[in-house]
Parts: sequence; structure tokens; C-alpha cells
Amino acid sequence: MAKPVDEGGPDELGARHRPRSAVRLTFDPAVEAFRAEFAAFLDAHLPEGAEELERPRSTAHIPEWARRWQRLLFDEGWLLPGNPPEFGGRDASLLQQYVHLEELARRRIYHSFNPQGLGIIAASLLSFGTEEQKHRWAVPVLRAEKTAALGMSEPGAGSDLASLRTRAEPRGDRFVVNGQKVWTSGAHDADFILTFVRTDPDAPKHKGISVLIVPTDLPGVTRRPFGSLIGRGDLDFNEVFFENVEVPAENLVGELNQGWTVANGSLGHERTLLWLSFAERLEDLTQDFRPSTVLARDRYATLVMDLHALRLMGSTALARAARGEQDVAALSVLKLFGSEAVQNATEQALDAAGPAALAHPARTAPFNPMTLEDFYAGWFERYARSFSGTIAGGASDIQRTIIAERVLGLPRS
Repeated sequence: MAKPVDEGGPDELGARHRPRSAVRLTFDPAVEAFRAEFAAFLDAHLPEGAEELERPRSTAHIPEWARRWQRLLFDEGWLLPGNPPEFGGRDASLLQQYVHLEELARRRIYHSFNPQGLGIIAASLLSFGTEEQKHRWAVPVLRAEKTAALGMSEPGAGSDLASLRTRAEPRGDRFVVNGQKVWTSGAHDADFILTFVRTDPDAPKHKGISVLIVPTDLPGVTRRPFGSLIGRGDLDFNEVFFENVEVPAENLVGELNQGWTVANGSLGHERTLLWLSFAERLEDLTQDFRPSTVLARDRYATLVMDLHALRLMGSTALARAARGEQDVAALSVLKLFGSEAVQNATEQALDAAGPAALAHPARTAPFNPMTLEDFYAGWFERYARSFSGTIAGGASDIQRTIIAERVLGLPRS
């Protein structure tokens, strides 16, 4: 890594801008050349006719234009550059992967409209799946030919995956699945669900869990989308019911009863650079939040300081990871701080906007077809959606427990 760069700032607080003296990292010539090549690709190939482009309906619905865009990224090796070429990458280093995400963030380009399919499910299949599973299920997700949802949470088993009760009984060349999942984002639009099931009910709590690829068109699979805090028409969350669903045994991902290993790997795929997504949201807020009072300016200053702090801690973690050093506990600090900083800053912007902040639908930033409406919607919606960041990928209470035990060395209660 090289020196930080001062990107400059506004003449007065509140204009759309990057914060004054925003610290951003530069890298060695090879990494910067990689960045420049990707930036040139984006400039040459971004979809046109923005205002007419169809919008995604859920996190497993990809409009046709976005499917073509993701397929182009895959074919050119720009979808997940850390992957080998046959899986949409170019064997990029961690630092090259970082600048790739940074260039997407500069343009507010959302990586994929099926984020769990791309970032967790396909990655898990590439790590734990058979060669047949990689090409039959992972590659179509990467190429946006199929979409996928993640079947982990259940009633009574949200963050505590080990408490899941959905059963899968082995019967010869198939598993028979019975049970229920909930909060399954995008399930009603997904082609398959990567489903965590209990295959040995007599094993200890963290044992006896397996993972199955469950196509959503199998008999006995029922998906019921339901609205969110945003509104009844905001359909992404689902209840999913499995009633005597017969799943081919070849759809078992990883070893039988070793699903806990897959689960840790699944979430691990999103951890190393997860902090960057929170930094992006904070940086967006520095441009969209326009303080007009002394109190609001003070809160804006806190936002800017949180952004700098997160980038500093994240860059330190990035440097360690680039050297091959593993520090999983430190990533919990980044996840906790980043998600709660975004939530706090969005709440302050909501408060500063007064009654007008409750207008819905509304926009707080210019329309951008390459990102989700969530990130430029009205302040109430942006605040309400900020809670997902403190839940997904490991809830804040879980992160605090990890930090207490593994960072601070506090005893278990």
C-alpha cells in the first residue's frame, strides 16, 4: 500500500461532496493499473437508457438488462475478479479485489441484484460443492441465468442457526424435507434455495446439520412473500414451507451432517471486505445529508469522523489480510462499528429533515439505475432499512459477544 490521498472537499458543509481531506488509499502500480483497466471497462460498457430500465422486484429478481450486464461482467472476468476465469474472475489479488469494489462504489453501482446468490450461495458452492454442482448451480447464478435464496433462519432459529428444526430424512437416492424457513429474502423469485436442514436429530446442537440445494419448483415447496416495515407492497421477505419435498441426494452440498462448516464458510465469504459496504453507505450519506442547523452540523461531523475511523480500521484489516494474516475477531469490530455507524447517521439525517423525512416514496439522492432504490429513497425508508445491516451477516449482539470473548478476553457468563 502507498500513501493516502486528499480528495478535497466543499466550500461549505452540506453540499453534495466527499468530505474534506477524505483519506483514500493508493496502491502499487500493478494494482492501480488493474483499477484503471476496470474503470475504463465501466466507462465503455455501462447500460444506456437509464430512465427506462426495469427495476428489480426483490433480491432474487434480476431484470433482463441487469442479467445481460452481469453476464458481461462474468464473461470479461470483472464479476468476481478473485475467482479463476471459468468462474467470472481473473485470479486477482485481495488488493485488486478491493479496488474493484471501490470503483463500483464510486459510481454507486450495486454489485448484483441477487446479492446473496452472488456473494454467499455461489461462493459456498464453489468452496464446498462438487464439480457438477459448481457448473450446474453456481455458474448459472454467477451468469445471472438463475437466482438463489438462502434458507437459514426459522421461527425460533434466527441468529441461532444451530436451533433449526427443518428436517431432511435420507431415503435412498433422495432426502425428504419437512419444515419452515422465514425471512428468506427473495425466495418467491428464486430458482433454488440453499437450505440448511437437520439430518441427525440425535446429534449435539451444532452437529447433524446438512445443506441441500432445493429447487423452488419441486412439489411441496410453498413460498409466501410478506411486506416489511416499508410497506405491504415491499415484497422481499418470505415464509417458505417444505412438505414432504423430495430432494435428490446429489443436491447435498458438502458432507452429510457437516453443514455447520458450510455455514461458517458461507458467511465467511462476505466478512473480509464487508466493512467496505458500510463505508460506502457512510460516504453516500456525506453527499446526501445536508445539515442546516448547528446541531445537525455537529451530527454531520460525527458521520465524517465515523467514516474516517471505519476506513482506517478497515484498511488496517485489509493490510493484514493481504499479508495472509487471519483476524476473524477484528472483523467483528468492523461489522459492529460499521453497521451501527450507518444506522446512527441515517437516524440523524432523518431527524434533521423533520416531518418531510416521512414522505414516502421520496428521493434523497439522484436516480441511479445501477443501484438499489433503497440507497436513494426517502429518509424514513433509508433509516428503516439500516436495521438490516445490524442483523444480516451476524447480529450486533453476536458481534459484541465475539469481541468480548476473543478481543477483550472476557470470561463467558
